[in-house]
Amino acid sequence: MLRKRQVHLDFHTNGTLPVGKKFSKEQFQAALKAGHVDSITVFSKCHHGWSYHPTSVNEMHPCLDFDLLGAQLEACGEIGVNAPVYISAGFDEKEFLKRPEWRYVCSPDKNEQIEYENEVHFHLLCFNTGYLDFLCEQIEEVMQKYNPCGIFLDIISPKVCYCDKCVADMKRLGLDVNNEDDRQKFAVMTFNKYTAATNAAVRKHSETATIFHNSGHIPKGDYGFIESNTHLELESLPTGGWGYDHFPLSAAYVRSLNSTDYLGMTGKFHQSWGEFGGFKHPNALIYETSLSIANGAGCSIGDQMHPLGEMNMATYGLIGKAYSLVEEKEPWLDGAVNVADIAVLSAEAFTAKRDSKADIGANRMLLENNYLYNFIDESMDFSAYKLIILPDVSGFGNETVEKIKAYVNNGGKVIASGEALIKDGEFILDIGAKYKGKNEFNPTYLIPCYETANGTTEYIMRCNSFVFDADDCETAAYMQNPYFNRTYEHFCSHMHAPNNPDETFPAAVIKGGVAYIGWDIFTAYATYGHLCFKELFTHIIKKLMGEDTTVFADVPDKAVVTYTRQEKEKRNILHLLFAHTTVRGQNTEVIEDTVPLYNVKCSIKCHSKPSKIALVPSDAELEFEFINGRAEFTVPEINIHQMVEIKD
Repeated sequence: MLRKRQVHLDFHTNGTLPVGKKFSKEQFQAALKAGHVDSITVFSKCHHGWSYHPTSVNEMHPCLDFDLLGAQLEACGEIGVNAPVYISAGFDEKEFLKRPEWRYVCSPDKNEQIEYENEVHFHLLCFNTGYLDFLCEQIEEVMQKYNPCGIFLDIISPKVCYCDKCVADMKRLGLDVNNEDDRQKFAVMTFNKYTAATNAAVRKHSETATIFHNSGHIPKGDYGFIESNTHLELESLPTGGWGYDHFPLSAAYVRSLNSTDYLGMTGKFHQSWGEFGGFKHPNALIYETSLSIANGAGCSIGDQMHPLGEMNMATYGLIGKAYSLVEEKEPWLDGAVNVADIAVLSAEAFTAKRDSKADIGANRMLLENNYLYNFIDESMDFSAYKLIILPDVSGFGNETVEKIKAYVNNGGKVIASGEALIKDGEFILDIGAKYKGKNEFNPTYLIPCYETANGTTEYIMRCNSFVFDADDCETAAYMQNPYFNRTYEHFCSHMHAPNNPDETFPAAVIKGGVAYIGWDIFTAYATYGHLCFKELFTHIIKKLMGEDTTVFADVPDKAVVTYTRQEKEKRNILHLLFAHTTVRGQNTEVIEDTVPLYNVKCSIKCHSKPSKIALVPSDAELEFEFINGRAEFTVPEINIHQMVEIKD
């Protein structure tokens, strides 16, 4: 089982800077103790290319005169702290300058390549060159000399490379370098070659060491990548422009992998990696670590050590404020499995397009409505969920279509939108309607058949829409087109033309347990965030699910609600989180002030009356009523994060 209070200690250090002059084993240990840290990733080799220990296969940092890695490992071992070892794999600036034949070539256009190489940043090397052998030698040296508990390899992902070696090998294999599909195929082949070689370099010397290849993203449905790791680390620095809804989306997929251990990786920085002197407010780190554990993950906090080797005690005081709380909560985290009512069949999983707006929009709507949900791929078990969402995007194979049909025939409920329900010009499920085609107008207008915050009127829908004849179904919303699309020759006012009331037709319908929304509603919500998008979705989900939700909590849309099960302890844990976020500067979302919630009403669907409901870790019991199979109680206060134990 992964340790839950980890630090990822960056140490990318220019070759001209003094290194390790103030390192002290005692000071290093004092920092880890102050931070309540139980595992810290320490450096063998950085992005600049230097090793931080004596080496016969690479070059030790020219300003280092002792074994810094060895000293850190010794310090950790003495106080029972795990210490996986970091090796930069994609970047090696020293070798990039020395070995041009190993360079990653981003484009066949020489001007673009020159522009890339002149960027003031680290540069990639190609795994299809002799660099891979060089990297594996470094891994083996670390394994032989130090026998670490794990290896962390950084900056890796399949990339199309136009270096001479890649171009020649593509031709040798009969692949067309001018064909994008062939280029991507060869990029994956090279990446698989990298993971096989590096994993073998570790396993040659240890069967137990953990291995993680970091690309900053876990690709949904890519089991070739997922299974090359012993665990997963979900890099997600919300203040670095990623936002506070990024981690919940990543976690919602990874936790559906069931047996995969994983960490949520944030940072102590105000913004992002390498920010010396950057600190976030303690409340932000408390929230971020709470968000990790509420989603079934352990925690990892990014830091960067000063070149002199002295740990910044203010940093570990900050980390300790968060990790002391995680430490208290660990008995309710070990072996906990997240419970979900709803699954989103991820658009990324079958389109292979990272950061799908359809996935992002669906995640935000579910998160803001406080539903229990996972993201899944088509290989997973659909029957585990009460409702499945198919967001916007087409591309299902025949096997997946049959799996969706079987799910519905067995009583499962589906909400589909956009092209997700369309294959070969027809709807793949019976929704009492006949598909006619993509609407030529964009944007269009929504007229709701349900109560909204602003009443019944025409709401703008800035997205693709789809036209159908509705017959045997319930209409949830109607559509109107604008008078015309906006063009250079034909426009009205500052934005789009007004709605044309002369023609109104169904746009969102329900038949039995299946609902179809004829807009790319999730993509649109990710892009524009209009309330009317979420109101339509919320209306339909309530129509389909009714009261058949495991958890209800009367909390605001910025709150996060998750629910876990510890089978061994015969209890469930309700996690309630709330923090007030604001944007500082141009694009930095931060948490500073604590804004408690009081007297939050909760309702939990239970198989039988609980023997006990209590706030944890305080063990303060709550009064509750058990009515119609639901335990109803009030949580007196949520101050960033509150856990509630529901004992069988």
